[in-house]
Amino acid sequence: MRPEEEGPRADSDRSAQSNRRVLIGVVLAVAGMFGLSFAAVPLYGLFCRVTGYGGTTQVSAKAPDVARILPRTVTILFDAGTSRDMPWDFRPEQRSVTVHLGEQALVSYHAENRADRQITGTAIYNVTPLKAGVYFHKIECFCFGEQALAARQSVSMPVLFYVDPAMDADPDMEDVDTITLSYTFFEADSPALEKALERFYNQ
Repeated sequence: MRPEEEGPRADSDRSAQSNRRVLIGVVLAVAGMFGLSFAAVPLYGLFCRVTGYGGTTQVSAKAPDVARILPRTVTILFDAGTSRDMPWDFRPEQRSVTVHLGEQALVSYHAENRADRQITGTAIYNVTPLKAGVYFHKIECFCFGEQALAARQSVSMPVLFYVDPAMDADPDMEDVDTITLSYTFFEADSPALEKALERFYNQ
């Protein structure tokens, strides 16, 4: 091959290699997004439990020692909802409870599947004001996994929680005497759940 022919052919080879790299990158990106779509719910739970982002609560193995219960109290209000297309009746069994900081409390939500088929639900949850999320700790909660109800089945879903005594030392929390705990149930693997998670991530 003459030297003057090597330049164009070398340029062509480099271009082909570059195109292959771009193609591989695109394929990997698409595969990654596809995989994330299946992992969206577990990732949501992990991310929120670690960060308290958007008013999402924390997870603890147990409440603080009794000696850490403080005189300061906070009223917890309970809210419940379902997506428009989910045939469940879902509501708190009590509207509110007043607890001391560090005090463990147990409440329950009522859920009934009104459909003639089994429905598996996933709950998206948070607290308001949003800044309280880092101090609201759940020990046990139905929201930690999917919930399957048979046709016409009714259940009581417990939530065991406490409000971290460290909240009392945070000057930004001095004005907080009421916290609202909210849950919204979506049918698992539904477009409504995907849209709700997308809205959450885009906040």
